[in-house]
Amino acid sequence: MKDLYELLGVSRTASAEEIKAAYRKLARELHPDVNPGNTAAEERFKEVSQAYAILSDDEKRAQYDRFGTTDIPSGGMQGDFFQGSINDLFEMFFGTAGGAQRRTVGRDGEDVRVDLQLTLLEVLTGVQREVTYRKMGHCPSCSGTGAAPGTSPETCPSCQGQGVVIRVQSTFLGQVRTQITCSTCSGEGRIVKDKCPSCRGRGLKAEDAVATVDIPPGVEHGSHMHFPGRGGDPVGGGVPGDLYVFLNVTDDSRFVRQGPDLLTSVAISFPQAALGDSITIDGVETDVELEIPAGTQPGTRFKVRGAGLPRLRGAHRGDLYVDVTVRVPERLNEGQAKLLRDFAEASGDETPKGQAGLLGGLFKKKR
Repeated sequence: MKDLYELLGVSRTASAEEIKAAYRKLARELHPDVNPGNTAAEERFKEVSQAYAILSDDEKRAQYDRFGTTDIPSGGMQGDFFQGSINDLFEMFFGTAGGAQRRTVGRDGEDVRVDLQLTLLEVLTGVQREVTYRKMGHCPSCSGTGAAPGTSPETCPSCQGQGVVIRVQSTFLGQVRTQITCSTCSGEGRIVKDKCPSCRGRGLKAEDAVATVDIPPGVEHGSHMHFPGRGGDPVGGGVPGDLYVFLNVTDDSRFVRQGPDLLTSVAISFPQAALGDSITIDGVETDVELEIPAGTQPGTRFKVRGAGLPRLRGAHRGDLYVDVTVRVPERLNEGQAKLLRDFAEASGDETPKGQAGLLGGLFKKKR
């Protein structure tokens, strides 16, 4: 078993609150909803969830500290919790899931996702963009309390402001204490008798928010940037949600991207392939000069070093690969056809018998 404290990045003397905070941070970063298709992140998420399931339980933590292992089943806190969405990620902190003891009241703010389109040129240079998004913010009329102006929320009489209630049941094993979310206040620890008319007692209203996003060069399509605390506002003692900006790179018909490298193609004439030439092709930001050596064959691939895209946080750019095709004319006039026959004869090749002249080609098509 891996060291559970190292998995969460905390010391062996860490408090319960420090362990909880470390897990929340890692879970937000590694949750499968945030990293679709990333198996490494999924495995890491399972590991930190198992570590938290053990270290958040006083009895299991004491056993682990003493013996270096526990009898918790392999897989830890998977199942319905793992399959949930990121908005369900912290449900365990507000009820009985995972055996976590309730320490705070209120609702966390919602996480917000924004999709941002980028061009290949912006990937090359990096760019600063402003994104406008909708989030749930504190109601300006009640300052987020949910209570009508001039009034205040009251402490919930059922849970005494704790957000949870304890039930004791007698079983053949003895008394079993369970902790559940208070149904009177829905876990908020308070109730609002006179609701704010503007937000109808919710304490939140939809609003526009603006964030400045500094996108580094070399980002990949589908990657995301994480901005803690820039999501929805919390209610009560919750924490603000986070903003996730997902980056979508618009396809460029000129290139196929393969990480930092780019692939393109160019068609040249038979004389250019046979005699060699210097041609200009499209690059991402500027034209690129490409030397075609004499005798270039169809399907030859050339590499232009450093003409690709930068590697993320890397010092060097990738390369541009150019596949060469040779154009074969569909129609020839009589003079061109004669020159090709003379070329074949001079090369010692068999003289073609096809009717490649303009009139001959038209005649063949009409037949």
